Amino acid sequence: MSNFEAFSFGDPESVLDRRELIDYLECPRLSKWYEPPISMDGLARSSRSSVHHASSMLVKRNILTACYEPHPLLSVTDFTAFVHEFLIFGNAYMERRDAMARNPIALKPTKAKYTRRGLDLNSFWFVPRWDQEHEFRRGSVFHLMEPDVNQDIYGLPEYIPALHSAWLNESATLFRRKYYKNGSHAGFILYMTDAAQNPDDVDALRKALRESKGPGNFRNLFMYAPNGKKDGIQLIPVSEVAAKDEFLNIKNVTRDDQLAAHRVPPQLMGIIPHNTGGFGDAEKAAKVFAVNEILPLQERLKEVNSWLGEEVIRFRPYELAKETSSS
Repeated sequence: MSNFEAFSFGDPESVLDRRELIDYLECPRLSKWYEPPISMDGLARSSRSSVHHASSMLVKRNILTACYEPHPLLSVTDFTAFVHEFLIFGNAYMERRDAMARNPIALKPTKAKYTRRGLDLNSFWFVPRWDQEHEFRRGSVFHLMEPDVNQDIYGLPEYIPALHSAWLNESATLFRRKYYKNGSHAGFILYMTDAAQNPDDVDALRKALRESKGPGNFRNLFMYAPNGKKDGIQLIPVSEVAAKDEFLNIKNVTRDDQLAAHRVPPQLMGIIPHNTGGFGDAEKAAKVFAVNEILPLQERLKEVNSWLGEEVIRFRPYELAKETSSS
């Protein structure tokens, strides 16, 4: 009677459970405010799920920051935070802080992850935890939002269709990390069919295999099949029998999906082309990107000026910003 023992290296573990992230229909109504139609915490964590997803938003943020002309009411740091919030959440909030005479002394962005709109849509609440809440002074908060076709209480980021690609990209990377971390690339199958082997020797070899592996690594498979024929003992690397996971294809396809959603030229993100022709002239791509993406974002951000009644957000021309940064 033959014996069979298997030592598996474990399944890849999921980092986040995102089932409910994009399952939205409406804004739930609570006692004092509306909840967003999508998980703000899920968007925050997803913003770092993939290199290209995060880098696309950082490119836009950095260009806008380079073009921004600092104002006494709004520092460069606060402006950068305001832009970053808008790109990640599709919502950004600016609080006006006044002196005793009701004159503004500073504009400070408030975290979109925890900011909520009141039931009358004119009030705003800051809710960092379920047992903590703070109501902002009426008229002191400006809300910049990316329009949504399903509701008009909160905005939604425009990259929603690419989230599945970002998560798949992350999953492929995590699986490959797990593959190397648990040592499956260095493991093997010891296959024995020689009936002449002493059963005691087989048991000793089985025990040695079990005890020789490192912590979490080299999870190997041992098989004993007596009365075998040719090649009584074989050592088969796991990498030769593992199913192909198409790692590179998954990474490349999901990368293209994310770049298409963010509409960022790859040459602006430091991506190395794999074809001999390359991606084309980076300067021309930057100019088209500035006209199609950066200028519309600048106009959206200038809505703060109309709300405040003062020109706080101004931008240098993109070309001038490039010359300034290179000089």
